[in-house]
Amino acid sequence: MALNSERCDCALCSQEDSVSESVSLASQTQAEDEQPSITPLPKLQLLIIIFIQVAEPVTSTVIYPFVNDLVRALGITHGDEKKTGYYVGLIESIFYAAEALTVLQWGRASDMIGRRPILLGGMLGLSLSMLGFGLSKSYWMLILSRCAQGAFNGNIGVTKSVMAEITDATNAPQAFSFLPVAWSIGSTLGPLVGGTLAGPVERWPAAFGAMKFFKDYPYFLPCIVATSVPLFAFLFAFLGLKETLPSAVERQSQIEALKLLAEADEAGSPIPTSRLLQPSICSTQSYGATTANGSNTSTPTSPTKSTFAMKDTSPPPPFRELLIASVLIPITNFAFLAFLDQSMLVLLPLIYSTPLDLGGLGLSPSMIGTILGVWGVINGIIQVSCFAWVRKHLGQRSCYMLGIAGLGVCFALFPVLARLAAWDGGKVGPWVWLGIMLQLTAYMFSYMSYACMFMYIAAAAPSRSSLGATNGLAQLTVSGVRALAPSTASSLFSFSLELLHGRGSTIGGYLVYLVLCSISAAALGWSFLLPKSLEEEQIRVDHRRDVTESTIVS
Repeated sequence: MALNSERCDCALCSQEDSVSESVSLASQTQAEDEQPSITPLPKLQLLIIIFIQVAEPVTSTVIYPFVNDLVRALGITHGDEKKTGYYVGLIESIFYAAEALTVLQWGRASDMIGRRPILLGGMLGLSLSMLGFGLSKSYWMLILSRCAQGAFNGNIGVTKSVMAEITDATNAPQAFSFLPVAWSIGSTLGPLVGGTLAGPVERWPAAFGAMKFFKDYPYFLPCIVATSVPLFAFLFAFLGLKETLPSAVERQSQIEALKLLAEADEAGSPIPTSRLLQPSICSTQSYGATTANGSNTSTPTSPTKSTFAMKDTSPPPPFRELLIASVLIPITNFAFLAFLDQSMLVLLPLIYSTPLDLGGLGLSPSMIGTILGVWGVINGIIQVSCFAWVRKHLGQRSCYMLGIAGLGVCFALFPVLARLAAWDGGKVGPWVWLGIMLQLTAYMFSYMSYACMFMYIAAAAPSRSSLGATNGLAQLTVSGVRALAPSTASSLFSFSLELLHGRGSTIGGYLVYLVLCSISAAALGWSFLLPKSLEEEQIRVDHRRDVTESTIVS
């Protein structure tokens, strides 16, 4: 009996263990099933947005190689070379100043009438203003056309809104990694076109020597080539870009329903109720995403993975509702990033071309162009292939901070490169080239910071109806600091050279690097206010929305 009792107890225990294992396995299977699958990227829509995004850096940087000669040729300086920098600086900065003045208005307009018409109008206007720059024969016409370029480029913040609306939490990191690539491609292609095609009569007399037009307008050829980028972007967007603003999509659905009613009334045949009561395409639009087997995905985004996709068709909220900490903290971090990055873009060719005895590297313009061109290609490949992996393993905030730290390293390496060149007998030797490689590698991480910041700002929007205004406010701030950064960085460098060679102050000669490294440190400290992950930001935003909705209901 005792033996039978023990056997029964053992059998009971074995049965309990089996049931426990089954429950555990079922729970594990259920947890795995609940994990959201990765939504395929809408490739066509993404390609069009990237193409639109490329237009800004191409049109803003194409003039850099020839703008000094253009200003001299106009005679505005009356032969005084010291004034050339002033007039050139105004042309370069006015682009971002005009962008800053219009970007918020573009964002607000896109929240009301839709993303698609704003992007189409901006690309068409940018094409025309770029042509105007190439045909300008006076300094003030250059300023006017450059202002128009910046104003029409103010809609660039709308592209981030579209990106947020066609992605969700599962594919947003991969999609947003393409935005820094677009800037890298454009900022590499622009100077390459401007430097190669300027003055075609002198460069290729056999082909252009007999053309009086290119003698009168020697800088029209690079401008017309640069015009092709926004023009083709306009054509592609006109043919393939879908509207993503929920309220605009809802209006289109209502218009289509009214057309069906009108057609049925004329034909005298009733319309099935199911056609009029079908779900709005706002909730099922797939934007061309395809699954692995090639079928179109039209299933609504799962709420569990919807970091960005909120179906809100309410009108845009007042602007004051954007002036809250959860919106302003990402935007101010974005401003730090843009200022440091723009300062780096200005100082890199300036210091690389400065003579060795003045603290530079004495590289030729063609060598600098080759370095930046090769770097641009490598940087684009790195961003596409590595950003999602780096963000996944480091986290959203740490990935952003890595880029800010990388910019600080870049500024700190400038005097190190000059010192290495001096130790190597006043020439650019192997150690200097190694330092350049290290510097440009550190600079690549800043482009990952851009992708992180685009996602932070998209997630921080108080509501879907304010997404365009939020991106507009961010672009307004960034355009403002980009307008200030070139003159600030170059003036600091000139003042540092004056302190070093004019007054004999060795420490003062490093002033520009000390200031920019200090700003990098401040930016790094300010980044700790960002949430560690987008999930934390989304929880905070969702809570704020719930409170707002409860207040409205009560």
